[in-house]
Amino acid sequence: MNHGFETLAIHAGQDPEARTGAVIPPIYQTSTYAQDAVGAPRLGYEYSRSGNPTRDALQECLAALEGGPVGLAFASGLAAEDTVLRTVCRPGDHVVIPDDAYGGTYRLFAKVAERWGLAYTPAKVSDPDAVRAAIRPGSTKIVWVETPTNPLLGIADIAALAGVAHDAGALLVVDNTFASPYLQQPIAHGADVVVHSTTKYVGGHSDVVGGALVAADRELGEQLRYHQNAMGAVNGPFDAWLTLRGVKTLGVRMDRHCDNAERIATYLDGHAKVAEVIYPGLPSHPGHEVAAKQMRRFGGMISFRATGGEEHAVEICNRSRLFVLAESLGGVESLIEHPGRMTHASAAGSPLEVPGDLVRLSVGIETVDDLLADLEQALG
Repeated sequence: MNHGFETLAIHAGQDPEARTGAVIPPIYQTSTYAQDAVGAPRLGYEYSRSGNPTRDALQECLAALEGGPVGLAFASGLAAEDTVLRTVCRPGDHVVIPDDAYGGTYRLFAKVAERWGLAYTPAKVSDPDAVRAAIRPGSTKIVWVETPTNPLLGIADIAALAGVAHDAGALLVVDNTFASPYLQQPIAHGADVVVHSTTKYVGGHSDVVGGALVAADRELGEQLRYHQNAMGAVNGPFDAWLTLRGVKTLGVRMDRHCDNAERIATYLDGHAKVAEVIYPGLPSHPGHEVAAKQMRRFGGMISFRATGGEEHAVEICNRSRLFVLAESLGGVESLIEHPGRMTHASAAGSPLEVPGDLVRLSVGIETVDDLLADLEQALG
């Protein structure tokens, strides 16, 4: 039977516990497991780095939500990203990355993977021809995509880029953190691997750090699982339980995030102190039509550029009250940040440097009129 998204979020991987009938998966806070005999671990569990029932419940749920056969949960989104790179790539290989990728992703490529011998080329992922031109035939193993991108909210046509990547013999990896599986399912459009920082919308409450991978192909998924165990950056059982609790309400939360973001984007779009609003839900956004084709709605992230330049952008961030000045995103509370000095400081001086006048909002689920009033006073 095919179930809807909200049903899967609540039930996939989460059958009542067999011994007591508990409707919530237990937290198996254990490092090891008694074995029935030498070489005969009970239900296959021997050590919690290799497998844990609480983590397995989360992994099964995430795989169901993204429509892939294998889901894996990690200690952070970057741990998940690192596992993809070291599973698929070898020294001397090449990856195409977004030219406005998340600062932590850029740092992973520029400061860690490059020293290991992995080359990368930034490209405008909203332009399939630019991505095609950045591919190095024979050495490009991954086309890495965020859509929407962080923080400039560029939109990549997943199906088109899947064709570009596969024509070159490469995999398409899509970071789906900004959209969440409720708004977008990249595997349905041809992606090979989906990446999440589950810290963000999937967990949704700013109380747990985690990451995830979902593979479209079981064999690739098992290769990723092998590396997950060998490298060891797994999600702990309590963190997995918190994330699983958060994912149950993902659908209803995302609808409220989107409702609020649409109101705020429209308000900012007509404000004299705002030079440009970047939100895929606005018809003026260059990726609006593509986003409408592959997303259920347009998300809770908004970026805008302040008319008064970088110092004005910083002042807006400092004056906000309900919008908490903090890094991260995707929680129930609204956040504001200055990417150039915060999340994307590591990209300063690189091709991925973000404009100094840019402000990024993670729109929460508070009463939207209160959020609009806070922005009005913060804009000055």
